Amino acid sequence: MITFEDIIYGSEAMERVVAVAKRVARSDSTVVIRGESGTGKELFARAIHMESLRRNKPFVPLNCAALPDTLLESELFGYTDGAFTGAKKGGKQGLFEFAHEGTLFLDEIGELSPHLQAKLLRVLQDGKVRRLGDGHETPINVRVIAATNRNLEEMMARGDFREDLYYRLNVFPIRLPPLRERPEDIPFLVHHFLKKYASHPDKQISGISAGALRILTKNRWTGNVRELVNVIERASNLVESGEIRPEHIVLDEGRFNLAGPSPAGGEEVSSPSLKGAAAQAELDTLQLALKTYGSARKAAKALGVSHTTVLNKIRRFGLQAASKKME
Repeated sequence: MITFEDIIYGSEAMERVVAVAKRVARSDSTVVIRGESGTGKELFARAIHMESLRRNKPFVPLNCAALPDTLLESELFGYTDGAFTGAKKGGKQGLFEFAHEGTLFLDEIGELSPHLQAKLLRVLQDGKVRRLGDGHETPINVRVIAATNRNLEEMMARGDFREDLYYRLNVFPIRLPPLRERPEDIPFLVHHFLKKYASHPDKQISGISAGALRILTKNRWTGNVRELVNVIERASNLVESGEIRPEHIVLDEGRFNLAGPSPAGGEEVSSPSLKGAAAQAELDTLQLALKTYGSARKAAKALGVSHTTVLNKIRRFGLQAASKKME
């Protein structure tokens, strides 16, 4: 299972989101995670579950957009023997019952039909679920975490999303910022994904050049972290040995959207590129100190920072394995 230690970031924006998510994880409050596609909404839902007192109970994910309405209803609420043509003999337990004392993650909650919105509202209000074809209600104890990339407020104004359900779900909203709003995270994420692809026996990837990293920090990342993963995998396939260079960066068609040349004819220096370069320099300094001094404690002393600061940086850069060896 995913924990907050597995979430890679270096920006203050994500640090604030993680801190808030850790606090709400300890409660039983219903959570709605908002964010564009590819920002890691399910990752956060799993981390919240693992930080909660329900961590030893089931975490049950369901994509509400992946199933037709009738099938989604039977998956959520279950059914009795003979409830409909083709029903399994003996009936079937629904996901609400299966997730009892655990967490039910409803992804793409904005795709629910009005009929299922009403049924979900009833479950959230009463804490009971009724299988299809059954007159008996079963008490359940389930924490619901919902997620969406849609504007629920606009849907509510159009009448596409129930207002009463909105307020039942929106007890604690968490917004995940898109990658373009936190370019400081890009070097951390790139380093993390490069470790995965550089471990291939046919590859000897030593890192990424400043020019290639500058391209990545300037891109708009419409597909967010998911798109970045694809670009790093492409680059890893193109490079045979050494570092990833600008010619290895193949962005998605129509998504370059890079800063152009400045009016003076030179290269534009944007805020995201400066932040990305600073994060890369921080990573290089940290790796050199760890290699030189052999332990996080000695590296911290040499760098003039606390031992805790170095350990936090190690975790943020995805260097957990190194921290265990060098603490």
